[in-house]
Amino acid sequence: MNRFEEILIDHDVSIERGNLQTLQVNVGRKCNQACRHCHVDAAPWRPETLQESTASKIGDWISQHKPKIVDITGGAPELSAYFRVLVETSKSAGCHVIDRSNLTIIEEPGFEWLPEFLAQHNVEIIASLPCYRPQNVARQRGNGVFEKCICALRRLNGLGYGRCLALNLAYNPPGATLPPPQQVLEAEYRNVLHRDFGITFNRLYTITNQPIARFAEDLRAQGKWDEYMNLLATSFNSNTTDSLMCKSTLSVGYQGELYDCDFNQMLSLQLTDGEPLYLWDVSPERLPGYEIQTGNHCLACTAGSGSSCGGELT
Repeated sequence: MNRFEEILIDHDVSIERGNLQTLQVNVGRKCNQACRHCHVDAAPWRPETLQESTASKIGDWISQHKPKIVDITGGAPELSAYFRVLVETSKSAGCHVIDRSNLTIIEEPGFEWLPEFLAQHNVEIIASLPCYRPQNVARQRGNGVFEKCICALRRLNGLGYGRCLALNLAYNPPGATLPPPQQVLEAEYRNVLHRDFGITFNRLYTITNQPIARFAEDLRAQGKWDEYMNLLATSFNSNTTDSLMCKSTLSVGYQGELYDCDFNQMLSLQLTDGEPLYLWDVSPERLPGYEIQTGNHCLACTAGSGSSCGGELT
């Protein structure tokens, strides 16, 4: 039994799957950046990526079962050769589509088409911008990244994003702390970005850093692993458990394998039913009541105000 399960028992709380709302597709680990907080451990040198046969099977499943939301992530999801196909297939099936963008991909040569494509298909953008101060972004994501993000945001604003098209920003703390209150930080972002750069956006999502991949390596290197895990455990909030994303999200890997969430995917906690499950092995009707695999990393989702791919939970 892991520490998270022990805390659930202590608080007389249980979690299990409900109806499927979001199909989150991770198309691979390749990215044009290598951010310190990245739970995917994505980087330009990572070769793992979605192949044509798997993309076709995922597209067929989406067309048949029509999940309410298709959330495309990576790496930089736009680097996948099948990104456009997944977007077009999902929109044709009537799904709401989310692109989890690092923004800088928009400024890369060969991706001049991207903003107009996203706008044309009314794709919601959730864009990583860990701070509104250039020096803090440089510390997390590298020199020059903030400036590229600002250029990308201006291009998106020019196409209607932040007004009639959904543009949401995602914040991760720079270190081993919980995010500040989402509503307060959103107001700060809105004020500074509009005042200094004329940029508008819809929502800010605060996301707690997961103690996995590069962030876990940094914690151990700094001797802060135990301190951070204790912070997450002592900050457990039982009110967050009703809204945990694993209860309504199904995470799909670049080979079609299934997980309860993108974090479990990075830890290879694949869904099984006697044998490993793939997307084409299940239907949405089969998922409610299915056991959710947990680990100590789940404490990050239930600490403080909670955390999910859509920000705070309470």
